[in-house]
Amino acid sequence: MGSLSIWHWIIVIGVVLLLFGRGKISDLMGDVAQGIKAFKKGMQDDDTPAEKEPVKSIDHGATTPTATRTDVGSKAV
Repeated sequence: MGSLSIWHWIIVIGVVLLLFGRGKISDLMGDVAQGIKAFKKGMQDDDTPAEKEPVKSIDHGATTPTATRTDVGSKAV
């Protein structure tokens, strides 16, 4: 009773075909195939080396003064 027999699967497939029809299922499979092809093409495009952008660095030795915030933390009275 825990597993489904072949008759259960035949009935389930029949109901699915009645609900969705052959046309909708084949359209859905075509859409899935197009999505997989687009995904594979995107993955191949990522593998190709792109033009190298110049590396940006931050100068940590900058002498710009920073403002002290008085609204943060607790104030001792």
